[in-house]
Amino acid sequence: MNAKFYRLGVNVAATHSRLKSTIYALSSGLGKCGVAVIRVSGPCASDAIINMTHLKYLPKPRKACLNKIIDPTTKEQLDNGLLLWFPGPKSFTGEDCCEFQVHGGRAVVTAVLHGLSKLADFRPADPGEFTKRSFYNNKMDLTEVEGLADLIEADTELQRKQALMQLEGSLRQLYSSWRQYLLENLAYVEAYIDFSETDNIEELVLANVKENLEKLAKEIEKHLMDNRSGELLRDGVKVAIIGAPNTGKSSLLNSFCSREAAIVTELPGTTRDPIQISLDVSGYSVLLIDTAGIRSQTVDLIEDLGIKKSKVQAQSADIVILVVDAQYLLDVDNLDLWFQKHVDDLKVRCEKCLVYVNKIDLVSDNQVVRLKKVSQNSNWTVCFGSCKVNEGLMDMMRMFENCLQKLCGNPNFENPRCSQARHRYCLLKALNNVQMYLEISKSDEKIDVAAQHLRKATLHLGKITGHVSTEEVLNVIFSKFCIGK
Repeated sequence: MNAKFYRLGVNVAATHSRLKSTIYALSSGLGKCGVAVIRVSGPCASDAIINMTHLKYLPKPRKACLNKIIDPTTKEQLDNGLLLWFPGPKSFTGEDCCEFQVHGGRAVVTAVLHGLSKLADFRPADPGEFTKRSFYNNKMDLTEVEGLADLIEADTELQRKQALMQLEGSLRQLYSSWRQYLLENLAYVEAYIDFSETDNIEELVLANVKENLEKLAKEIEKHLMDNRSGELLRDGVKVAIIGAPNTGKSSLLNSFCSREAAIVTELPGTTRDPIQISLDVSGYSVLLIDTAGIRSQTVDLIEDLGIKKSKVQAQSADIVILVVDAQYLLDVDNLDLWFQKHVDDLKVRCEKCLVYVNKIDLVSDNQVVRLKKVSQNSNWTVCFGSCKVNEGLMDMMRMFENCLQKLCGNPNFENPRCSQARHRYCLLKALNNVQMYLEISKSDEKIDVAAQHLRKATLHLGKITGHVSTEEVLNVIFSKFCIGK
């Protein structure tokens, strides 16, 4: 590990001691499978090859070869499998690594793992330890580590796409470039503080720094003004279906799911506890929640508790679908006021609310035409249909998909988005420090105090990627200025 770098919050001595051991683990999924991959990493990884095969020499790097896998002490054959050798640093962890690709039966996997446990200085890997070693050996930064974790957990196509781009370094490149830009400008400020009285430091250096940092602050602000779209795409969008009893909320849920996920009856108040269904909607991960019908006068205590839960779900949802019976709107002249009245009590913003006017099969065609005409001038996103006769559901789905796309966007490498609350917190801290520098540096007498805020800003950006260096500022100073010539 490069001594120039240290990891925040890490006991370096303990880390070095931990890295001396050689670790092994099953890297493929648990349970029976066609092929199981057992990974080994560490300074003695080559011993696993020599002691658990009949090979006298290490195989060619990154070339698969078929071998008998044997027990290191009894020499009993355990399996026939493929062997791959990855000498460091050209490996996943940056250390010497090897892989045994064996048949995926439980007995075979257990026997090979037991054989590895007999080798000196070998131990089972801790959860995530292969990736942790890759991080410590500067093969990955923290954003790429998080991207790998997100890729493994991805359930939808767009989640996979965003996670893969992050694993490929989209966020690392952006945040590292910002941090390097800060370091360069901090170097100018440091040089001005230390050498302005004795050396020929340009008088406009602070003005240039001010211009540079104002530009950077705008870039960070723009990056943060994404309405958490990257986080929503990663974590999934919470969608609450609300409305009065017996308006068709459960029927709409079943239509989205294409199955009977919720009980549907003509009796009002059938749904008491929220019903949650996870869906993949055009690549977006959605948690769809059917809630109890909301009305002012309740029948019993249980229904009242259900209504309270409905309001909680609506307030915490990213999108709310308000389901309305078309018959309720026949005498309504101002739909905006009517919709607003029904969501005010829920404390839900209208911009995150979709309206589905259900049961249009129970009103006349002329009445439907009039309602649609009135809704055209509405500030709300309204769709008309009938869950019972499957009318208007495709329009509702398109409207829903458009709302998801507007909320989450579509990930691309050119405009990487913040995907973790941790990133957002550090970026806000860094932005605040840059803004503090710009404010304090208006007075030349306080430039040393202002510089401290730039140091903090670089620290916060370094926390995102996991790299912090105590020597980088000096290196930049000496490379940018010919001091002591």
